[in-house]
Amino acid sequence: MWYTSTRGMAPRVNFEGALFSGYAPDGGLYMPEELPRLDKETLRHWSTLSYRSLVKELCALFVGLELIPRHDLNVEGNSDELDEPIKAVFADVAFVQRHNLMSLNSINWSRVLVQMAHHFFAYFQCTPSLDMHLLPTVEVVVPTGAGGNLAAGCIAQKMGLPISLVVAVNRNDIIHRTVQKGDFSLCEVVRKTLASAMDIQVPYNMERIFWLLAGSDSQTTRALMEQFERTQSLHLPKDLHSKLSEAVTSESVSDEAITQTMGRCWEENQYLLCPHSATAVSYHYQQTDSGQPSIPRCCLAPASAVKFPEAVQAAGLTPETPAEILALEHKETRCTPMRRGDDWTQMLRDTIEALSLRWKGCVENTAE
Repeated sequence: MWYTSTRGMAPRVNFEGALFSGYAPDGGLYMPEELPRLDKETLRHWSTLSYRSLVKELCALFVGLELIPRHDLNVEGNSDELDEPIKAVFADVAFVQRHNLMSLNSINWSRVLVQMAHHFFAYFQCTPSLDMHLLPTVEVVVPTGAGGNLAAGCIAQKMGLPISLVVAVNRNDIIHRTVQKGDFSLCEVVRKTLASAMDIQVPYNMERIFWLLAGSDSQTTRALMEQFERTQSLHLPKDLHSKLSEAVTSESVSDEAITQTMGRCWEENQYLLCPHSATAVSYHYQQTDSGQPSIPRCCLAPASAVKFPEAVQAAGLTPETPAEILALEHKETRCTPMRRGDDWTQMLRDTIEALSLRWKGCVENTAE
């Protein structure tokens, strides 16, 4: 299995190359050159597997047989602003190779790969039987910020999983505007919301989705993304917007709707939603309250409410924090503040250099 950059200007790599990386050297994101197509018999077999076994089967399709059994910074800014120095660092191929750098968020293909298992497992949980000529469709509601879980769902669709995707975002609604109007443009500011992990204006995984829906056309994808990076504004070509609208529907959810959903879910089910999960469940409540018949639906839940006590309190609920989490409050915190006006790219490089020297020293001391 070979992987190529969505922008087509970097050498192709195998899974190991995609795993131990972040952005491709040309600024694009790695995607498999070809997607396997799953038949009904494979889906029926996978439906009998545990989640762990399902992940193994899925990963085996993308890893390649030859590879199957290898100090913090505190940012005075948002995720989009931090993404810029990260991309600059990964563009320095020699630096990346010297320090064996990789990204563990959804910039990295391996993160998206594992997220694909969520969609398959959710589908099987919502379909009690696959013994029929036409497999049933399941609607999967995906809360997202950077778009990794959405990209995973779009890839699963392409592989033959019969799911209908709904993307749920907070008030930072660039993905919603892109799906509805083809308007992939930045607003003036990132707006703070209760669903803070989704406070993102540059959902970089949309590049993977554009590439996928454009028929793996790297030249078109590169032109679109370079225009977006240059002008911070992009209106999708009509045919690409049409394909996106066919693959995905969308909803933007306010803080008020988030807290109302958290309260309702607790009252009806005694289940404490995190604010991000609540964006998906809010869409679900809208559909059920309308009284319209619908296909089976699953809402993905990306986080625990324990991580967001302020949002839980805003919903009028009482967070119960486990002892393991409370114990962290007494641990020493060590970080270097990255303030506005600082050279974040250089600070990131310096931190990586320092960590490499520290680890090298540890290895040498162990060897002695």
